[in-house]
Amino acid sequence: MLLELAHYLARDIHGFNVFNYITLRAVLATLTALTISFVVGPHMIKKLTQYKVGQSVRDDGPQTHLIKAGTPTMGGALILVAIAISTLLWADLNNRFIWVVLVTTLGFGTIGWIDDYRKVVHRNPKGLSAKAKYFWQSLIGLSVAIFLYKTSLSPAETTLIVPFFKHLALPLGALGFVVLTYFVVVGTSNAVNLTDGLDGLAIMPTVMVGSALAIFAYVAGHVYFSKYLGVPYVAGAGELMVFCAAMAGAGLGFLWFNAYPAEVFMGDVGALALGGALGIVAVIVRQELVLFIMGGVFVVETFSVALQVMYFKYTKSKTGTGKRIFLMAPLHHHYEQKGWKETQVVVRFWIITMMLVLVGIASLKIR
Repeated sequence: MLLELAHYLARDIHGFNVFNYITLRAVLATLTALTISFVVGPHMIKKLTQYKVGQSVRDDGPQTHLIKAGTPTMGGALILVAIAISTLLWADLNNRFIWVVLVTTLGFGTIGWIDDYRKVVHRNPKGLSAKAKYFWQSLIGLSVAIFLYKTSLSPAETTLIVPFFKHLALPLGALGFVVLTYFVVVGTSNAVNLTDGLDGLAIMPTVMVGSALAIFAYVAGHVYFSKYLGVPYVAGAGELMVFCAAMAGAGLGFLWFNAYPAEVFMGDVGALALGGALGIVAVIVRQELVLFIMGGVFVVETFSVALQVMYFKYTKSKTGTGKRIFLMAPLHHHYEQKGWKETQVVVRFWIITMMLVLVGIASLKIR
């Protein structure tokens, strides 16, 4: 929106040509999203509190969490507002990838909003049924996957790139690309949602991974950098740097209120949306496997739940009594049960994510 205005003004004032630089618009998108979060955040928290949109807490969870009951949730809506406005202001709206990531993010956010609304407003503990949730997630995931394949301009846009290997790329074909995209987008969305269980635990890794994907987007969309670093060139992908920057700014702004002790929780509206956003950006810039590395905390949290459930069912069928691998799943609750303080778990998971993100960024050069 503002880019079009800058192009118009640049006809008479050449200084406005500076807005053609993606890096500048990315910085401005970050600051815009951060400002929106700071300005809107207190008002949103106040309204959520007035409407008693409070979080329910598991009775079988850590006892220290009982004091969190009633804390306003659905704060992820603040993140989505900040991301959407910042992206619409600073991104090139003629870029198809911008609309793909916005539709995916807001689509998953809508699913999460309906789920949260039913839980906290209608007092339905089940919220949106699992079947309904996965149906709509699958519909969005498959739709964007098919759209990206149909609008791809080169084989590189549908090829699986293996990190750390210079010439190892696997052609996926239509079916392979659609299936991979579906699992990456839907899987990442649910992985972030499972991780969102402690104050600040999910949002900071999301900011770090999203910021790293901004670098990959810039490289993939730059003819010379992509060639030099051996990354597939994806025309127009560089514009996603603006979106990722807006996501990072919105995430940091939300963390201001979500840091321990949290004034507001993200809820499914934020977690599902941010996970879907990370997944679709990784697909577009052809870094699905790097996302798997950088988002290692999300991956381990998800596997901890899957392993816990499978082992419990298996032992129950064999012995009649279900047994557990972890004291409690997801994994962050296991460490709480072992005696770690909530802030220790959160900061240590942040540190692990930072290390994994650095490994992922290193894949740009180590090939």
